[in-house]
Amino acid sequence: MKITEHKKTKNIAYKTKKVLKKIISWAGLFFFALAAYMIYHQLSKYNLQDLKNALLSIPNKNLAYACIASFFGYIALSSYDFLALKYIKKKVSTWKWIFAGFIGFSVSNNAGHAIVSGGAIRYRLYTRWRVKAEQIVKMITFSGFTYLVACFFLIIAGYFITPDHAFGDGAVSKVTTAVIAFGSFIGLWLYLTAALYYKKSFTIKGIKLKMPNIKMAIAQIFIGSIDILMASLVLYFTLIHFVDIPFNTFIGAFIIAQILGIYSQVPGGLGVFEIVFANIIPDTENQAMLYGALIAYRIIYYLLPLIISGIALFSYETYLGYRQKEIKKQRKLELLKQKLSEKAHAVTDKAIAVKEKAKAVGAKAKKIKEKVYLKKEQ
Repeated sequence: MKITEHKKTKNIAYKTKKVLKKIISWAGLFFFALAAYMIYHQLSKYNLQDLKNALLSIPNKNLAYACIASFFGYIALSSYDFLALKYIKKKVSTWKWIFAGFIGFSVSNNAGHAIVSGGAIRYRLYTRWRVKAEQIVKMITFSGFTYLVACFFLIIAGYFITPDHAFGDGAVSKVTTAVIAFGSFIGLWLYLTAALYYKKSFTIKGIKLKMPNIKMAIAQIFIGSIDILMASLVLYFTLIHFVDIPFNTFIGAFIIAQILGIYSQVPGGLGVFEIVFANIIPDTENQAMLYGALIAYRIIYYLLPLIISGIALFSYETYLGYRQKEIKKQRKLELLKQKLSEKAHAVTDKAIAVKEKAKAVGAKAKKIKEKVYLKKEQ
């Protein structure tokens, strides 16, 4: 009885695990749909004519530069997955980590809640490529730290290169900015020191992790910084036509807006960029122009990658569906061939047996004939 109950419990646990895996896997498509809805919601308050006017007012050269920056930005984002795979010591084809990284980040950028939305997409893809669920969690955690240390580095750099007026005129604003910069310095110093000296594993929510080595930690800072810088250039190239703002003033504001947008979990940082840049652009006429630049930025950095990733994901899912059908057909054909082969062997064996019997009968008939012939002679 105990053995039967144990088997039942084990069977229920297995079925539950299977159902959960399917739910998590399909959640990736759900978050993709959510991302599409969120970006539609963001842009729905603007009419088509406004969108058209905003884009047409930006020189083609600036739009081209913004698109190039967006392209390299998503390559940098995909490289988060490359580093994370190196961290968990798992080899995956180059096209796979680029594909997963691009789709994962294009969805999480739009849907918000990057760990859940981007994680669901990665789970759906990487489990098909024989990466375990625990390893995927480690990858997502590692990528989160990649972004965090890059933010630390850029906040420190931004603090020194950004003019004082960009942080506000009040003493409170300046002190707050200095505290944030100092906190970032401490965070970056602790991370690099741990990468150098802390070799023991530690556990976060049941997942065992280890600090990356110093080379990988520096690679995290570099790739994360490239990602943020490329994203900033997308907005800068669309904004510079309307507002004469030095890049060193702009980058500090962008980093602040980017970080606030991510921690607020507002998809695309909607509203956050407007608030931050309204504080550093005093001219009301230029604030109105900010509207056009931000629309262009959201289309180039959020909408276009989502459309491309949607086409790519749909094509990949269709290809997999077609491939699975072909595999099933192939298996059926192989089973049919096997059955026919077995039947053919059985028929052949019977034919051989009949032939052997015929030989035996022939031999007996020959002996009988010889005996009859001998009797006649006698």
